[in-house]
Amino acid sequence: MDLHLTGKTAVVTGGSKGIGLALVRTLLAEGMRVVTGSRTITAELKETEAVPVTVDLATAGGPAELIDRAVGVLGGIDLLVNNVGVGDTDDFAKGARFNLLELPDEAWEHTFDLHFYSALRASRAALPYLIERKGTIINVSSVGARAAAAGPADYNVAKAALSALTKVISEQFGGQGVRAVTVSPGPVGTGVWTDPDGFVGRLAKEQGVSHEVLVEQLISASGVTTGRLAAPEEVARLIAFLASPVNITGSEHLIDGGMIKHV
Repeated sequence: MDLHLTGKTAVVTGGSKGIGLALVRTLLAEGMRVVTGSRTITAELKETEAVPVTVDLATAGGPAELIDRAVGVLGGIDLLVNNVGVGDTDDFAKGARFNLLELPDEAWEHTFDLHFYSALRASRAALPYLIERKGTIINVSSVGARAAAAGPADYNVAKAALSALTKVISEQFGGQGVRAVTVSPGPVGTGVWTDPDGFVGRLAKEQGVSHEVLVEQLISASGVTTGRLAAPEEVARLIAFLASPVNITGSEHLIDGGMIKHV
């Protein structure tokens, strides 16, 4: 299928690994020119033809810096994918271990800076260029936004805010030709799930069970009817389709393996 993306330009946040890296590869394969920003540049990202920018997107000025650098390289922006997330495993785990009385303001602020404000700031910086080209913003949220009490609460609440931001963008700028959609993955085979030092791997050590057994237990308990993790490449293909010129905006698209335990 020709997605009509050849020659267009994209900015991807958090493209050094996981879903972001898979997306960078997918968009490049579709003929797009890609700039991506993250705190580190992995060896895998260096092997691609994307232009990497080292930037901390959780800072107030980081997202605008990335957009400025991208415009300098690309000349304009057709697609912005706000994907950056999770970050440090210890920080991510705090939201699952502590309740509202225990989780400090600093944890909430860091989580919102990384998962919500980075997207808000990148979108504001990119919108003039997206309006010019009638471009698209795709926000990578999570099924956790629909079940905020299940898992890291600060992460899930931040993702719920991100999903709401999509609606605001689509309604405020749709008349100027800008589309905005949300992609909400369920369990995906990224480091959070597969790395022995990732969130699930550390949880397995704490519980004294094997990593593989805990993954199976969590997938079963979450009601994933396909019985497996989604591959990052599957999420990337969905995002690429939504980036193509289709008349879809303001909507949320789940890729959750048929989870039945979220609303």
